[in-house]
Amino acid sequence: MSETIDTIDADKDDAATGEPENAGQQPGGADDDVLVREGDIAGDYLERLLDLLDYDGDIDLDVEAGRAIVSIDGGEDLEKLVGPRGTVLEALQELTRLAVQQETGSRSRLMLDIAGWRADRREELRELGRSTAETVLSSGERVRLQPMSPFERKVVHDAVATVSGVTSESEGEDPKRRVVIFPES
Repeated sequence: MSETIDTIDADKDDAATGEPENAGQQPGGADDDVLVREGDIAGDYLERLLDLLDYDGDIDLDVEAGRAIVSIDGGEDLEKLVGPRGTVLEALQELTRLAVQQETGSRSRLMLDIAGWRADRREELRELGRSTAETVLSSGERVRLQPMSPFERKVVHDAVATVSGVTSESEGEDPKRRVVIFPES
């Protein structure tokens, strides 16, 4: 996880920045009953997957901030389902979303966490966002972070927003989309 912090790239060029991370998202949340159903479908799908892999794990379902949250904890082999920098976790989340979509007919925004990886990563990214914003505030120079997933960029944007005098935007195209933090004008 520390790769993100170790590879901060201070950049002084005037490259164009992209849209804010939340651009294009629809306001409001889905009905809790729909989200509970999404969680149930996802839980069943993931339970079958764990059985196929012969992995142990407890599946927990929750609804938080307008999305279904599914977490798997407790098994010895679960770290294999996270992968390097969460790449396997991201892929499993997309497969789980597709399984829910196939059942419900509508796109799901559910969040999957395995072995607490996302929760730990979220805290690391909050600290990265805050500390980088403080560095930008004191130096007056923009800083570009390494490419991140949408989840990671959102956490960094939220952390930067807590520091007065700086702002952040995303630039580039996935999979090389990154957060750029700069002083407010």
